[in-house]
Amino acid sequence: MGRIETCFENLRSKGEKGLITFITAGDPSIENTLDYMQSLVDGGADVIELGVPFSDPMADGPTIQRASERSLAAGTDLSSIFMLVRAFRERNASTPVILMGYMNPFERLGFERFAKEARASGVDGVLVVDLPPEESVPQNKILTANGIRQIFLIAPNSSEDRIKKVGELAAGFIYYVSVKGVTGDKSISTSNIRKSLELVRNGTRLPIGLGFGIKTPESAREAAKLSDAVVVGSALVDIIEKEAEINAARKSLESFVKELKGAVDA
Repeated sequence: MGRIETCFENLRSKGEKGLITFITAGDPSIENTLDYMQSLVDGGADVIELGVPFSDPMADGPTIQRASERSLAAGTDLSSIFMLVRAFRERNASTPVILMGYMNPFERLGFERFAKEARASGVDGVLVVDLPPEESVPQNKILTANGIRQIFLIAPNSSEDRIKKVGELAAGFIYYVSVKGVTGDKSISTSNIRKSLELVRNGTRLPIGLGFGIKTPESAREAAKLSDAVVVGSALVDIIEKEAEINAARKSLESFVKELKGAVDA
């Protein structure tokens, strides 16, 4: 059983919901990101998602787009992200780390090499935003052979056929997109997604993480009522953007994550 499965099993045994936190790797530097990851854990994050910067992040709103721009300007690439995860593993052996990004950087490195280096560095899962399940079988085989869980997105308008396909390929957990649009674009409406989530639960035994549009402890609490975990990203990236001094950013991140975790647990 890998770190992701262990994490969710521990949460289930305690009757708790998970908090999955997203920040962009290398924003504003790899060194700062390592400290920010520690702040997320200190605040109570159960899983960390690291965004792999890309020049055309089509599923992301302005906040994460700007984070990608800052990260790319600092020279962040997959090699430096693998170094980052290795450094994090020297501090933390248990918190799952997932890379979330777009196909281009992975293809440029080569998917075989990517999977092997990801495993060696301590990465637990990968979510490739623009790789639909219908086209991901070759990549899925490579990831599975290297012990990397492939996380898939399911949207409110996903068909039953796509949900079934995701159920066949996915590992770790399912990332349910709670709003139509880009990250940080809108607030969630739990009444609109309740029925769709029932279809997803019928199609998989994996835990479901609910993300996109969750910006406050209040919205995190509502999302946790419907899911196994809550994913928060843009609100955290916004803190990093606004707090120019690293220690202030670390304190703000830890404090906000504590609020989120408290709301999710409630």
